[in-house]
Amino acid sequence: MNPRPIDVAVIGGGQTGLTLGYFLKRRRLDFVIFDDADAPGGAWRRAWPSLRLFSPAAYSSIAGWPMPSRSGVNPSRDDVIGYLAEYESRYALPLCRPCPVQALVRGGERYRVETDKGTWSARAVILATGTWRHPYVPDYPGRERFTGTQVHSAHYAGPEPFRHRRVLVVGGGNSGAQILAELSLVATTTWVTPEEPRFLPDEVDGRALFEQATARWRAQQAGETIPPGQSLGDIVMVPPVKDARDRGDLIARRPFVAIDETGVVWPDGKHESFDAIIWCTGFRPATGLLEPMGIVSGDGRVRVEGGRALDVPGLWLAGYGDWTGAASATLMGITRYARGIVDEVAAFLST
Repeated sequence: MNPRPIDVAVIGGGQTGLTLGYFLKRRRLDFVIFDDADAPGGAWRRAWPSLRLFSPAAYSSIAGWPMPSRSGVNPSRDDVIGYLAEYESRYALPLCRPCPVQALVRGGERYRVETDKGTWSARAVILATGTWRHPYVPDYPGRERFTGTQVHSAHYAGPEPFRHRRVLVVGGGNSGAQILAELSLVATTTWVTPEEPRFLPDEVDGRALFEQATARWRAQQAGETIPPGQSLGDIVMVPPVKDARDRGDLIARRPFVAIDETGVVWPDGKHESFDAIIWCTGFRPATGLLEPMGIVSGDGRVRVEGGRALDVPGLWLAGYGDWTGAASATLMGITRYARGIVDEVAAFLST
């Protein structure tokens, strides 16, 4: 069969893909969102069950329709999944699901999008695959020798498998703090962070961080000096983390120097045994589809300007973090970048 022609292929059906779909639909462009998952929710479906957002529902929304206020002060993972499912239905976004893209090939002035559901031919592509499928674990000496359990936060499903065990939690961001907080209720935990963790004041949440990112974005757009600010990686004091702090469980140690079969070796040479290591050490961009084009660097990034790929025409990347836009990997932050990218795509298609 001949490929089905469309204007735009959006690859990735999570929060970024849906936000792009909202603006593409308003532009009346012919597009399809390709999602490899079985159900709505994007990467949120893979997050641990007790995960809490940094902000209230009103500050945890994508374009057009606010997250319902019933989700509370710190919406849960399930609140977000439900919201995204309702969102795509509300706007009748054209999704192909489950529809993993097997190959993306540029030929002439179009892209060939190959899936197990058929093949499409698109004039432009927006890659919105995020980072969740590429969990990163640092290459500590001896890591492969450890005989206990090793789990990345991407695959952590809750505390029960670790009850009454000795657990090492590695990583100083919000995921490390939240996972440590709930594990410390059922297990003997040790928290390792590269440097002393930085906790935001109790009254500061994602609203302040978003406003800070907005100020930095506006300064950048105006060509002004970008004001310094706190990293979005600073730990927000959601209720479970506050509780852990009050219990005295948020005490972090600096990194170990090696791993062996039964545990780790600390800088002073002392050995400590653990039953499990949970790696809360972040992710890398899921840009493997672009590797055959020869435009992906060793860290998974692509040269972009405002999300537009600089080395091939008709390609944009959205929602991967600061290198595609400050706070663009957040629910609230993606809207301005998605709107701008769709404006660029529409201009590209009109030439």
